Amino acid sequence: MTVSQDGLATGRSEWRWTMTAMLFALFFALLLLSLAVSVTVGRFAVPIDRTLVIIGNSLLNPTAMPETMDERIVWLVRVPRVILAGICGAGLAISGAALQGVFRNPLVSPQVLGISQGAAFGGALAISLGIWGFPLLVLVFLLGLAALAMVGAIARIDGRTQIVTVILSGMVVGALFSAFVSLLQYFADPNSSLPAIVYWLLGSFATATWERVLIAAPGIAIGIVVLWALRFRLNVLSLDEAEARSLGARPDLERWLIFAMVSLVVGAQVAVSGIVGWIGLVIPHACRLIIGHDHRKLMPASAILGAAYLVAIDTLARTLTSAEIPLGVLTAIVGAPVFALLLRQHYSEKGAR
Repeated sequence: MTVSQDGLATGRSEWRWTMTAMLFALFFALLLLSLAVSVTVGRFAVPIDRTLVIIGNSLLNPTAMPETMDERIVWLVRVPRVILAGICGAGLAISGAALQGVFRNPLVSPQVLGISQGAAFGGALAISLGIWGFPLLVLVFLLGLAALAMVGAIARIDGRTQIVTVILSGMVVGALFSAFVSLLQYFADPNSSLPAIVYWLLGSFATATWERVLIAAPGIAIGIVVLWALRFRLNVLSLDEAEARSLGARPDLERWLIFAMVSLVVGAQVAVSGIVGWIGLVIPHACRLIIGHDHRKLMPASAILGAAYLVAIDTLARTLTSAEIPLGVLTAIVGAPVFALLLRQHYSEKGAR
């Protein structure tokens, strides 16, 4: 009995499709599990059935104010915090996947463009000047964009932009804004603004509110949608530049569009929660090992796992101890060993081949 080549190809295609569907089902299950755990656990535990009733009632009657203690905790504290952590995690992870594709390097993260450092300086400056609320968020976002503009101005030489010059320019701009942040910390009042600056720089969703969700969500959502729409172009940009041009790509224009969307996502995230590292580095790399290099699958997988991961980390940050642990500390403690293991496994398999 013989099997045709077309039959074998069809069988392989169906098997790959089935495996991809199963992996995405697993990713969604992890996301739902992290969301369910996050809205129910804490110092004041609320059963999952009661939580679902509270959320359902609040959605059906959005103008009604929560009356009982568990209603206020779930709807006014935990739900906006979980949503904010989820969208920020998704945005950072998909941004990391896009940048790793553009730079053809799995070790690249959103911090490479200096955007996070510029946004951090904006937040530190606002706190030093006693600016809070929406003006602080605006200043953070504008200085994040200013950092990207500086990178673009430095990296463009003779009308062209090379990947190496972008990376080096990002390092220069990031170091410059980090120095500005250190200078602000040096002159800050140690009894008032200095502790606030340090805590904000470490990252936290402790101040999450529905207002902050509405501030961050549009920018992050626009960035995610545009980056996802460019998933086919990212497959082309991952090739050699000459080959990408031969396939009709315009690398310079498309790269800077991606950089602008990453700056939009990172600026919005840093504005509401401070600097949160490692998400854009670890999650895309892990997804690449699990689901492959095709950005059509890698981008949504990174977004889903990034959301689940940051929600889980935020849950640990507020439940492990009586005092909330800064997110930047936990993401580094968890992310660094995991990334080291993934890196060793990746290069061990590569060496074996």
